[in-house]
Amino acid sequence: MLEEFSFIAFLGAGLAVRFQCLLRECLGSDMEGWTAGAIKKEWKASRITLSVLPNKVPRFEDSLNNLTVSLGREAVFTCVVNDLGSFRVAWLRVDTQTILTIATHVITKNHRIAVNHSDRRVWFLHIHDVRQSDRGWYMCQLNTDPMKSQTAYLDVVVPPDILDYPTSSDQVAREGANVSLRCAAHGVPTPTVVWRKEAGDLLPTANFSDAQNSSVSGAVLHLVKVSRLHMGAYLCIASNGVPPSVSKRVMLVVHFPPIMTIQNQLVGAKESDTVYLDCHSEAFPRSINYWTINDQIISQTDKRFEIMAVERGYEVDMKLKIKKVGRNTFGTYSCISKNSLGDTDGTIKLYSLSGKFEEMQYNDVDFEETPDVSELEALKRSEGVRNNVHVLLILALLVIS
Repeated sequence: MLEEFSFIAFLGAGLAVRFQCLLRECLGSDMEGWTAGAIKKEWKASRITLSVLPNKVPRFEDSLNNLTVSLGREAVFTCVVNDLGSFRVAWLRVDTQTILTIATHVITKNHRIAVNHSDRRVWFLHIHDVRQSDRGWYMCQLNTDPMKSQTAYLDVVVPPDILDYPTSSDQVAREGANVSLRCAAHGVPTPTVVWRKEAGDLLPTANFSDAQNSSVSGAVLHLVKVSRLHMGAYLCIASNGVPPSVSKRVMLVVHFPPIMTIQNQLVGAKESDTVYLDCHSEAFPRSINYWTINDQIISQTDKRFEIMAVERGYEVDMKLKIKKVGRNTFGTYSCISKNSLGDTDGTIKLYSLSGKFEEMQYNDVDFEETPDVSELEALKRSEGVRNNVHVLLILALLVIS
């Protein structure tokens, strides 16, 4: 089989002539000293130097790799070509059939496209500030006959984002109502959404009912028959593997009428003692709270008392300080809480631990059923009724009955 060679005839003044011939025609009978691996042989005739070179065809060394690039970053395709010779490398956008570059020239008007190379062997296509519209197939092409090419895909990933609409804004609900919190997130790939409560675990919901969880997956969080315990801030967190993850804070406010809790409804004290009365109120919207003594409102300016309150969200610890117990401070106290949804109150009876007042209370009672006086006297002697709270409670119960 005859091998074809390229001849370059170098003339004076930098002139050159290229032509082709068959090996036998080029060398005639002067074959001595040539081997199968020889690639050139030179000899001189007058002022002409002939170089015998094989006619090499360009080839790709490596495949063109697919790229995954975040929105706004730079994408760089790499095309490695051996024996390029006088051939040229072009970059094309396959889906739009757009020529981007030829050799070192940028053809497209897209200013974000650039091309460079290393020793005409490694060719780089740069796409700056990548956009979603850049997603698609790209080709590295050689102008051989027939044409040679490689293709690769550019995937543009987008970090998650939470849309203001239809994502839920802060919610207000009555206690006992059903509430759904929505989180609309987009990105490439599609983000996953997780709900968390900013403080503490989530209470059982329609999404899960077996136990309390720290989080629940899904774009919608269903809360069934909400109570004051559901009140608080909820975080919608979206992530898709492309940093950064994002979150939105949604506040759930639960409205309910006041309730009052009193730990001690009977309080005994001696004259000149300092006494504290305590009530615990829960309400939202926040309630108006005040105290009364024997149905008379206690003013902040009343020097016998000091009114205090400690607020924690929808909870209020009401505290009334009686600075110096006297005959005009014994009686029935009420702690009252009101908001737009209702009102409630609780009562505390302040009674005297002094003997005189106790005896007066005892003698003034008109019992429906007279107790066994001998039993009471025996109890007084054995327990010391004047200083024993349990006996006083018995007396108080008898009075109430």
